[in-house]
Amino acid sequence: MFTPQIPGLRIPDSRIAREATELVRDTESELLFTHSMRVYAWGALAGERQGLVFDPELLYVGAMFHDLGLTERFRGSALRFEVDGANAAREFLRSHGIPEQGIDKVWSAIAFHTTPGIPQFMHPEAALLHVAAGMDVAGRAYDQFTDAERDAVTAAWPRETDFEHAMIDTFYEGLKHRPDSTFGTFNDDFLAFKDPSFRRGNMCSIMLHSPWAG
Repeated sequence: MFTPQIPGLRIPDSRIAREATELVRDTESELLFTHSMRVYAWGALAGERQGLVFDPELLYVGAMFHDLGLTERFRGSALRFEVDGANAAREFLRSHGIPEQGIDKVWSAIAFHTTPGIPQFMHPEAALLHVAAGMDVAGRAYDQFTDAERDAVTAAWPRETDFEHAMIDTFYEGLKHRPDSTFGTFNDDFLAFKDPSFRRGNMCSIMLHSPWAG
């Protein structure tokens, strides 16, 4: 496995980490794979800086699987894409005999990684996966990383040209067949951006037209 020399960053090289990498490389696009590698890097660097006690292997598997639900493999799913990725990670970890406590950490980290306001109060693996995904996609916590860290991570796993639009397209392709799964999340933004005919769910309308309001 490629191990760049980045101070404070250690890439797990266990059998589980290697097999997770192989599975994701065979399933995801290069865009999502390099994004996932950067997500692990941002998360591990943030964890070291904050002095958090986290399991690098569990964080790595979480990073590898966190966007797996956006791939072709799940085009027939009606679940939230985060749940698809979390379920796949759970199956993978169970097949390797990981204790349920560790599996639950990875499952919840992936399932909540697009839910602002909650992961930071959970276990370190969930908090770190959330902040790392936000850093790589939207630049949240950008200033908490040094210029040297940002340069080193993006040199090891480069961001594609026009990364932002490529990710928007990737989310749209992974979500357009299950629009209802985006209700209550910011994932509906991807559908609204790409499809002018998309109509967001509205909780107030749902309440006002529920059987109770009849």
